[in-house]
Amino acid sequence: MEILTNYGTYLVLFAAAVGFVMAWGIGANDVANAMGTSVGSKALTIKQAIIIAMIFEFAGAYLAGGEVTSTIRKGIIDASYFVDIPEQLVYGMISALLAAGVWLLIASYMGWPVSTTHSIVGAIIGFSAVGVGAETVAWGKVGGIVGSWVVTPLIAGVFSFIIFNSAQKLIFNTDKPLDQARKWVPFYMFLAGFVLSLVTIKKGLKHIGLNLGATEGFIWALGVAIVVALVGKFFIARIEFKKAKSHHSDYLNVEKVFAILMVITACCMAFAHGSNDVANAIGPLAAVVSIVNSNGEIASKTALAWWILPLGGVGIVAGLALFGHRVIATIGKGITHLTPSRGFAAELAAACTVVVASGTGLPISTTQTLVGAVLGVGMARGIGAINLGVVRNIIVSWVVTLPIGAALSIMFFWMIKGALS
Repeated sequence: MEILTNYGTYLVLFAAAVGFVMAWGIGANDVANAMGTSVGSKALTIKQAIIIAMIFEFAGAYLAGGEVTSTIRKGIIDASYFVDIPEQLVYGMISALLAAGVWLLIASYMGWPVSTTHSIVGAIIGFSAVGVGAETVAWGKVGGIVGSWVVTPLIAGVFSFIIFNSAQKLIFNTDKPLDQARKWVPFYMFLAGFVLSLVTIKKGLKHIGLNLGATEGFIWALGVAIVVALVGKFFIARIEFKKAKSHHSDYLNVEKVFAILMVITACCMAFAHGSNDVANAIGPLAAVVSIVNSNGEIASKTALAWWILPLGGVGIVAGLALFGHRVIATIGKGITHLTPSRGFAAELAAACTVVVASGTGLPISTTQTLVGAVLGVGMARGIGAINLGVVRNIIVSWVVTLPIGAALSIMFFWMIKGALS
C-alpha cells in the first residue's frame, strides 16, 4: 500500500502511456479490420477510409465509450483475491496493457488480423494465474472465449454466404441486373440501417444516457432503417450510369450502387467499434487510476477520469492512420477478391453476428467475425476463390494470441514487481 502512496502518480503516468500503446494497437489492427472490406472492394481509397475511421471511431469512443467501465474486463479474474494486495493488481493491469499493446503492434506489422479482446484477456489471465494464483482466474469464461474461435467466424460465414447468394439470385443472375439493383438495393439499405443502428444502440448509446430497452431500441432501429432506405432510394435515382453496352457494363453499374452502401456501413461499423472496443484499452487504465486515487480500494465499476476517453480515442486514430495499412491489405485483398457487393455482404454479415452475440451473451471478437464473413463470401464463389495460405496464417495468429499475451504479461509483471520491490 505504501508503494501506491509513494509512487501512485508515476504508476498512473506509466499506465496512461501503455494505455495509449494499447489503443494504438487497436487502431492499427482492429479498426483496420473494419475498414478492410471497404478498401479491398475499392468503394473507398485508403485515405478516405482512414478519414472516415478517424471521425467515426473517435466519435464512437468519445461519445459512447462509457462514463463507467468494468474494472476487470469480461469478469475474467476475481478481484476479491487482490483486496489485500491492490498494488499487485495495478502492476498486473499495466503489464496486461503493455503485453497486449506489444503483441498487437507485432501482429499489425506482420499484417495479421488478431483479436484485441483476446490479446488483453490473455494478458490479464497470464499475470493473474502465474503472478498471484491460478484460483484468481474464472476458467469457465476462458473456455467460452476459446469456443468463440470456432463459433463466431462460423456464424458470420453463414450470414455472409446467405446475403451474397441472395444478391446473386435477385440482382446479378437476372436479365436486367441494373433494374433489379434499383429495386432491391433499397431493401438491403433498410436491412443495413436496421442491423447497424441496432448494433450501435446495443453497444454504445446507453453510455450517453440513452439506455433504451429491447422494444424501444428495436423501434428506433426500425425508424432509422426506413430513413436510410428512403435516402438510399433518392440517391440511387440520381446516379448517372454509363449506358450499358454489355452484361459486364451492367454489372459495373450495379457495383456503383453497392459502393454507396459500403460507405454507409463503414461509417456505422466504425462508430459501433469505437464505442465498444476502446474499453479494451481504457478498462485496465481506469482500474489503475481508480485504485491509486482511492488508496488501494478496488471497485467493481469505475467512473472514468475526464482524460481517459480522449486518450483512447486519439490512440486508436493514430494507430490506424500510421500503422493500419498492412492489416487493411490482408482483409481487403489477401483472403479473397472483393467487390462492393461482396464487401457489403461481409460487412452486413459481421454486423448481424454482433447483434446475435449481444442478444445471446456469446463472447465475440469483431476481428474473427469479419474474417469469417469475408471467408463466407469467398466460399460462396468456391474454395478456389480463397487464398488458403493467408487463411492458415490468420488462424495460427488467432491460436497463439492468448498464450503470447499471457507470456508477455507474466514477463512484464515480474519486471515491474521486481523494480518496485
